[in-house]
Amino acid sequence: MPEDREVIPNPDQGFFDSIVNYLRLVWRLLMDGRVNNLLKIIPFLSLLYLISPFDIPLPIDDAAVIWMTSYLFIELCPPDVVAEHRLAIEQEISLRWSEDNTPELDEDDIVDAEYSED
Repeated sequence: MPEDREVIPNPDQGFFDSIVNYLRLVWRLLMDGRVNNLLKIIPFLSLLYLISPFDIPLPIDDAAVIWMTSYLFIELCPPDVVAEHRLAIEQEISLRWSEDNTPELDEDDIVDAEYSED
């Protein structure tokens, strides 16, 4: 793997969060017009393998095949497009609200009023 595309896991991210973000990255790349349409066939081939009645007679699980093909798809996509989508996903995550960063409200911030539709 090229050094400029090293995968560094986020320490604040759990296992399932990282899987969801990985799938979000694949989805965003599939929807991006800058990615070659021939490359977009790769993830669909893994889904085709998953539903096909034929199976590789090796100890390779279906999940491993899906992971390998999605990894190959991401690696073959243009690096700048992948980096752009990774950054966008990270920014979406950092903008999410949590209980820890909910702003404190003073009594001056609260307006006591009635609402009516006329």
